[in-house]
Amino acid sequence: MEALAHILLLFLLLASFSPVAAQEDGIDIYSLTMDSRITSRFAHTTITSHVVNKADRAQEATFQVEIPKTAFITNFSMIIDGVTYPGEMKEKASAQERYRLALAKGPSAKIIKATGRNLEQFQVSVNVAPTANATFELVYEELLKRQLGKYELMLKVQPQQLVKHLQIDIHIFEPQGISSLDTEIAFMTKDLADALTTTQNKTKAHIVFKPSLAQQQKEPGKLDTILDGNFIVHYDVNRTAVAGDIQIENGYFVHHFAPRELPLLPKNVVFVIDKSGSMAGRKIKKTKEALLKVLDDLKPEDHFSLVAFSGRVTQWKPVLLQASEEHLESAKTFLSNTQALGATNINEAILLAVRMLDESDSRKQLPSGSVSMVILLTDGDPTEGETKLQKIQENVKATVAGRYHLYCLGFGFDVNYAFLEKLALDNGGVARRIYEDSDADLQLQDFYQEVANPLLTMVEFQYPDNAVELLTQDSFRVFFKGSELVVAGKLTPQAPDLLSAQVRGQSNTQNINFQTEVNVVNKEKVFEDSEYISHSFMERLWAYLTIQQLLEKAVSASGTAQQSLKGRALDLSLNFSFVTPLTCMVVNQPNDQGQRQLAMKSMETVSDQGELKMEQPMRPGRTKFRRRKIISQEPDELRSMLAPLEDVSPGTSTPLSAGITTPPIPVPLEESLKSMERAPHFILSLFLRKKQKEILCVDVKGSPFRPLSLISDPVQGIEVKGHYKDFLDTFSWLQVSYKTPEVQVYVNQDSIIVIRGRGQHEKSTSYQWQKTFSLGFSGLKIITENRALRLIAPKKVTIGLVSLSHLIPGLHLFLQNTVHFSEKVSGILGQFYRHLYCNSLEDDKMTLTTMGKTYTITRKPMLDFQNGERSNPMPTLLCWSLEQSL
Repeated sequence: MEALAHILLLFLLLASFSPVAAQEDGIDIYSLTMDSRITSRFAHTTITSHVVNKADRAQEATFQVEIPKTAFITNFSMIIDGVTYPGEMKEKASAQERYRLALAKGPSAKIIKATGRNLEQFQVSVNVAPTANATFELVYEELLKRQLGKYELMLKVQPQQLVKHLQIDIHIFEPQGISSLDTEIAFMTKDLADALTTTQNKTKAHIVFKPSLAQQQKEPGKLDTILDGNFIVHYDVNRTAVAGDIQIENGYFVHHFAPRELPLLPKNVVFVIDKSGSMAGRKIKKTKEALLKVLDDLKPEDHFSLVAFSGRVTQWKPVLLQASEEHLESAKTFLSNTQALGATNINEAILLAVRMLDESDSRKQLPSGSVSMVILLTDGDPTEGETKLQKIQENVKATVAGRYHLYCLGFGFDVNYAFLEKLALDNGGVARRIYEDSDADLQLQDFYQEVANPLLTMVEFQYPDNAVELLTQDSFRVFFKGSELVVAGKLTPQAPDLLSAQVRGQSNTQNINFQTEVNVVNKEKVFEDSEYISHSFMERLWAYLTIQQLLEKAVSASGTAQQSLKGRALDLSLNFSFVTPLTCMVVNQPNDQGQRQLAMKSMETVSDQGELKMEQPMRPGRTKFRRRKIISQEPDELRSMLAPLEDVSPGTSTPLSAGITTPPIPVPLEESLKSMERAPHFILSLFLRKKQKEILCVDVKGSPFRPLSLISDPVQGIEVKGHYKDFLDTFSWLQVSYKTPEVQVYVNQDSIIVIRGRGQHEKSTSYQWQKTFSLGFSGLKIITENRALRLIAPKKVTIGLVSLSHLIPGLHLFLQNTVHFSEKVSGILGQFYRHLYCNSLEDDKMTLTTMGKTYTITRKPMLDFQNGERSNPMPTLLCWSLEQSL
């Protein structure tokens, strides 16, 4: 009996630690491999997923991976039931015309979507027959960029189920020698330590991650996987040659230049800060937090100043001052007293910053050989002074005249990023989007660190005229510590056996000349080991870098010059099979599985018709079985409109729209009003009193028996309606309709319904407020996060819809970029954008007159719901309050 008890105990222990099958009746990923081969910073990554359908019915398998936005997809193929379906590279313009009907059918036609800050998602779906197998393989390439002294390779590992065979292999070959190497794995635990092995010698490294099923499990006996997050490799290389390192392979060369131990150049920087009304709340708070830390990082030899702008532009000091302790404290006080209120005069703010640099320079107050720059941070389009974007670009370019660097930071998604990008590239800088998240201040600080330590200016690479051709960019205005300059090209047939190179630059007040010489034959022998390189990798590296630089130049060019640059980039993209903004990959499906799909590079601009951009992380190799479900609480007036959209769940005869949820139990009114501050129904940005930007908080007491017309603008093609619940003092539903594109967005307390098209072409999709997602249509972007939904369109007002789950549960609306309303706008809210007049009564009270009606408004603090439920407690804003009874 005792022996039997021991055997039984051993059996129970084994059972508790044994892994379970990943999927018993569904799509099972039985193999997922990620293989990256990095040679001289050029990474070639292959992701392969093998799946099997274990169900007794056909199911949809979805292959989803996230890749860096800077990467170019080079190949994709599927093997379904033994038949291979390869991707075909096409010119984007011709493919879009050829498949425009497929694109019009819905989001499934496009399969690359932006996700998060630095990633984009590739997704393909295909039906898999019962017991059948499918294999997906995606290949992409990228040149790793050195930032703050490190190269970074990032892989997303999110299979969302247990995988029998999961393995990550990363091979690194750096002929210069690997000086540092480390991994940063978001989901790493001590139980996974045995799954990770790293081997390294002087020039090569191999990282293997191969967790067993048991190691993948969150809990023994359950299907949940612990693998969920980033797998990052950081490394750097040895640098012995001050003139940089030259590598040669198959007739092409690459020259990496990042000299060490150079003295830092002093810098002169003017921080230009947007303090318009749209920056109120989290944005201005995070900006101040970041700049207070940035000011502490200035060195005593640096010179700086601050410019804050709304409709008017204010200076901390008229010239730049040295970063002494006294000046820094004074600047911090100026920054702390900066309040967000008013319009946006970008043109005057930048020009004033440039004039301040000019004035300081003319007075000989700036150190000789220093680097001068303007760092602009803004969150919206110009609404005051010069508002034509092209004219602003022309003004700034003419004033800067190539003497300074302009860096443009765009805060959030209301900003016109394309405008900022051209503004920066025209003036020797770069643009960067700052995401409106809790770490926005850290994003700002990280960007500053990239440009905080200049080492050289006017850097030029020179090679013998008869030795090289097809050079990439070979002159750079500034080189920063922790970065790297890269030049690539092709050796000519008459190139000598010894290739010489010179790199010239200016450090402080002296010119520096670096020289090097390499033996071509000896250098080519370095890459004879095929285990660590892909064929002709250096030619592909050259093509990748050339395409990137041609596209960057095209942003600043116009007319025939721009077309020429794009034409050269297109030819290279097609020749080397790169999915770039000018090309796409046509993904064919089995004949009985519908339309072809297009893999197109995601862009910063509003996406084409039907592109779905998920902001929350997607799962590499994830497979799922989709069912449409619309859960709504639409009023009777909308129920008939949505009735044709009812769908039937597979295997049932019940309409999906029958699943109506119960409304939430409201918080008693007395409890919610214990605080002096409350959330108004609507927050409107207005222009009052000498075109000053102000905030108007509106509460409407309307009839519960009919919908209210809130906004109607026939020129903009926008209409907003809502239904008021008098006993709860809130709105039960709001609806925004666009004429172009033909989209309606209907929201209630629980759901968001997006309706595309009309009549028999009408389609609807339901979403939940708790989810973070983004949708893109031609001319309209929909972004939802923290129970706040934003409708953003070029040259149109931004409409925000918010569903609060605390206080009094209900719906709220806010308006931004209202300068785009036409003179024909009307409605309960639209009337405030028609010939509005104001008259001050006392400090905190005045009257508004519009369309023959006069209202008395009072300044008071209100809860600011414009960022949704991002923070608890919710921030407040000081606004003009209006209560309107209808």
